[in-house]
Amino acid sequence: MTKHEFEVEMTCEGCSGAVTRVLNKLGDVKFEIDLPKKLVWIESDKDVEVLMETLKKCGKEVKYNGTK
Repeated sequence: MTKHEFEVEMTCEGCSGAVTRVLNKLGDVKFEIDLPKKLVWIESDKDVEVLMETLKKCGKEVKYNGTK
């Protein structure tokens, strides 16, 4: 599985909770959230576009930083 890094404009636990909820709905993904650095790492075989669109559902600005 590929590990992708995204920058998500999260400011609080509620924001990271929203990210957790939308990613859990995808299924078959492993992810880590670093709230202070506003980073989300997702391990998945899904297309980057699918991951981006899913993250955008939490209503935050999302930027793709590449694979890690």
